[in-house]
Amino acid sequence: MELTPAAKKFILHWGEMGQAWGINRTMAQVHALLFVAPDSLDAEEISRLLDVSRSNVSTSLRELMTWGIVKRVHVIGDRRDRFEALKDVMETFRVIMAERKRREMDPTIALLEHCVEEAEGGDSRDDYTREQLEKMLDFTRMLTAWYSQIDRLPTPALRRIFTAGAKIARMFGAQTPHEANVN
Repeated sequence: MELTPAAKKFILHWGEMGQAWGINRTMAQVHALLFVAPDSLDAEEISRLLDVSRSNVSTSLRELMTWGIVKRVHVIGDRRDRFEALKDVMETFRVIMAERKRREMDPTIALLEHCVEEAEGGDSRDDYTREQLEKMLDFTRMLTAWYSQIDRLPTPALRRIFTAGAKIARMFGAQTPHEANVN
């Protein structure tokens, strides 16, 4: 496989975006490469195409597999492990969101619950802190409950929600940029 100019641009940009999201640049680039690759690739091919060390590729592949967005595949007659990314964008979105919830939101809720409980046992100096932490806990629970409801929707319904964003916003009183300029 040889990378096209568009693939190279996408891979480089995905690496930059990964860093902005707190993900290792090489890991994001490996994911991007596998996403645009028409066939599965082995670690040596990935290393050559991205011009990164084999060990960095192996580490990235292991992490991407724990996230559930890359899987190991085998090809008859080929002894090497090959890898491919999920190709469905909506499924990739769902898997990443579920993993971020598990890694970030669930521990945050547990910590906030512990902190609120600890502040409840304190003296009056803890009242303001407790109130603020309760607000954050309520918001975080609300956000994760919303996520759980959205995650249960079938993909076609989720697509309709994404494409109906402006209509939903107007339903709740938001104006589109065009409407705001007219008024």
